[in-house]
Amino acid sequence: MKTLLMELRQIAHSRLAVGAVVLLALLSALSVWTGLHAVSQQRATLERIAASHAHDHAAILATQLRAVSKTGGAEAGAVGYYLPHLTVNPPSPLAFAAIGGRDLQPSALRVRILGLHAQLYESESINPELAMPGRFDFAFVLVYLTPLFVIALMHDLVSSEREAGRLRLLASLPKGAANTWRRRVGLRYALLWLAALLPLAVGAFIAGAGVTGFAQIALVATLYLAFWFGLAAWVAARARTSAGSAAILLASLVGLTMILPTLADAGIARLSPVSKGVELALAQRQAVHSAWDVPKTDTFEKFFRTHPEWKDTAPVTGRFHWKWYYAMHQAGDDAVAPSVAQYRASMQAREDWTARAGLLLASVNVQVLLHRLADTDLASQLAYHDRIGAYHTQLRQFFYPYLFDERPFTPSDAAKLPVYDGSAMKGTLAPGQLLALAVLALLLLAAGLRTLRTVR
Repeated sequence: MKTLLMELRQIAHSRLAVGAVVLLALLSALSVWTGLHAVSQQRATLERIAASHAHDHAAILATQLRAVSKTGGAEAGAVGYYLPHLTVNPPSPLAFAAIGGRDLQPSALRVRILGLHAQLYESESINPELAMPGRFDFAFVLVYLTPLFVIALMHDLVSSEREAGRLRLLASLPKGAANTWRRRVGLRYALLWLAALLPLAVGAFIAGAGVTGFAQIALVATLYLAFWFGLAAWVAARARTSAGSAAILLASLVGLTMILPTLADAGIARLSPVSKGVELALAQRQAVHSAWDVPKTDTFEKFFRTHPEWKDTAPVTGRFHWKWYYAMHQAGDDAVAPSVAQYRASMQAREDWTARAGLLLASVNVQVLLHRLADTDLASQLAYHDRIGAYHTQLRQFFYPYLFDERPFTPSDAAKLPVYDGSAMKGTLAPGQLLALAVLALLLLAAGLRTLRTVR
């Protein structure tokens, strides 16, 4: 304990070391505050959208129910056409730590019982101002900035002793030298760990993420710090001067966090090209528009392939009928369903290749893990689309009996409308990704400490 206090005093006498620890704590706190503020704004926006939607929904429903038909109720087709239904994708408790794709994709969407894919993908939009730099959140600080502070504390670990003439004395006592190096590395590791994660713990408490949520992110951060401390220890033991050690570590930082991930991303983009979602919306709309010029029997034939339970209903003989109109939209959805499946498969393939790249690149792996934990990755967005699709199916199944059996829609029926489940999702750790990061980090840390023991 006495020796540890002496080492701590030695670090306290270094302005660079103290400044690095304090600055990292401030940056971590700022990133947590920024993340909490961004999530708070998103929740406030969703609340405003919900309040506005409730007003619109009630007004439209009241207007349609006043249009009473001869059968004693409103036309279900008109109600379904004009009445919107709100779906939301609220942020998870850990979203403040890694905003991910929440800035790029809509978190609320109003749908009607018209064609789903036209509504789902025409809202696909990306803000280029946010897509380029990304958010200043905890994930950014951990992946890109924390290694800089590791370099600041570790680049002269051995060279400073050599330049002060104390290295020969340490090398003459092998066991004492090994304990000294481990103690110094461990103390610097602990200081940066506390500086980075204490603000995160406060943020997790404020966000209601719980101990488990914080512990999962802390585990990822712990392994990532171990990776960089292992690399820094290995370089510090091999380099002859402090400047040379710092230059090698900075080059490693640029290569491992910027150059190699960028090359991997470019390769993945060429390996798995993805079309734009708006093209799916246009294809669905084209299928619907072209159905106006074909016989109604052709449209119903396509519709009854996937909905055979309605094939025995009365045929449409007039120029227009609501059940023909909605059958037309569903047939349009069915027509583009293979393209939608291919689009989702291409997106998922990109995500899978990114995860594979993360098995070798710790910086990529950490981002994959944090975005999965925060439920802000592609899987979260696709899951939201699936929930919208399931809700849209519920709405169609609710309205179809009124359309095909030509039943009137009454106020009591409006009270039975399906309700969307908008509960927030909770991300989980990917075991394979976490194992790869643990193996890479611990092997590199062990190699770095072993190299320090051989310093002469």
